[in-house]
Parts: sequence; C-alpha cells; structure tokens
Amino acid sequence: MDIEDPLGPLDPNFAASFRRDVRRPPCQLYLISPLDVDGAFPDRLARALDAGPVAAFQFRVKDVDQHEAARLAEPLQRICADHEVAFIVNDSVSLAKRLGADGVHLGQEDGDPREARSVLGPDVQIGVTCHDSRHLAMEAGDAGADYVAFGAFYPTATKEVKHRPEPVILSWWSALFELPCVAIGGITPANAAPLVAAGADFLAVSGAVWGNDEAEAVRAFGAALAGSGPAG
Repeated sequence: MDIEDPLGPLDPNFAASFRRDVRRPPCQLYLISPLDVDGAFPDRLARALDAGPVAAFQFRVKDVDQHEAARLAEPLQRICADHEVAFIVNDSVSLAKRLGADGVHLGQEDGDPREARSVLGPDVQIGVTCHDSRHLAMEAGDAGADYVAFGAFYPTATKEVKHRPEPVILSWWSALFELPCVAIGGITPANAAPLVAAGADFLAVSGAVWGNDEAEAVRAFGAALAGSGPAG
C-alpha cells in the first residue's frame, strides 16, 4: 500500500531552478543483473564492462538458496574485480558477508542499514531503496546508508511498480544532501537525460542492457551520460 510522504508534495518549480553542483562527480552507470545469471551470462557481463565505464554491478537473483547464489556470484564477482567495478549484493546481508562483496542493496523490508553496517563493517557500501519518499531517504541517510535509490521513474518489466516519483525528487535530494542518489526504473539511453539533468548520481539499469546487445547498450548509455553533463 502506498504511504503518503509526510513531507508532502514537492514544488514542481523546484526542478526549473535546479542546477547540478559542479563539485558532484558526473552521473555514472550502475548495472543490475537479470534474474538468470547462469550459462553464458558471465561472458555477457565481461563484454558489457569492456564496452564502457560502469561504476557498480548489482547481483540480483531470486528463489535460490545461499549456496547456489554464492556459486552463481563468484565468477561475476571476479569479473567485476578485474574491471574495478563495485560488486553489490541485492537484499542479503549474509550473502554479502559470505562473498566479501563491496556492498549490499537493501529494500525497505530487507533490514536496517545500521544492522548491515555492524555485520559488514565500515568500508562496505550500503544502499537503500526509498521509492518516491524523501522521508525514507532521510531516514536511510540518518541510518548510515552510502546511497539512496529512488524509482521507478519509467515503466519497467523488471519488477512490479508501485511508486512513480517525478525527477524533481532527485533535484531536491541533490540540492540538500551530499549523499549520492540512484535513479532506477525503465531507464534507457533515450530517456536518461532528464534524470541526469535532475541530479541523479547513478542510473541503475537492467533490461535496457541485458534485453539488447549489452556492449552496444553500455556504449549508448556512455554517450547519453557524456551528453548530459552539468550546465556551465
């Protein structure tokens, strides 16, 4: 069930006056795995990472036990390490610890960032899904998250969409907080520019890459990001 953000609606005019802080790093690409990462997928991941800059890769599988998840993750983790790409585990603090992953991404039902920090230590990246809620994002930041994720901004087949924020939430967050924000949900090279302009620090993408030629898609995202830098 949707919960109204206690902070109330955002002023739509906020976006019109927003200018990305030039001290913030440029927006970067954050890949999320498809659910099927067996078979030829390690080769596809290597090909994607060879094609252009990627900041992070999130390992997201469902309905497998931890032993099987670890088996699937290990070759992908090696590929990410070889490419100096952060390897992030979706949902599972225990799997992230078992693998020695670079980070964990928590949904709202996946545990508290403080508890994850106590298990994983000070150097692991902790991200939190915040849907369309500034309140949840502020709570995540207070709990020690390293980044917050907003979305889905566009229709997506990757998962059921219950929350549809406007890009202005990225502008509001970036103007007030140094903590990076991730935009997620149906993002393609063709529709990425408004999210970058609104202040996204990372674009989290899955279907737009793995549903196509992954190398071409990564190159297309690279071109879209290069063409969406901060205004002078």
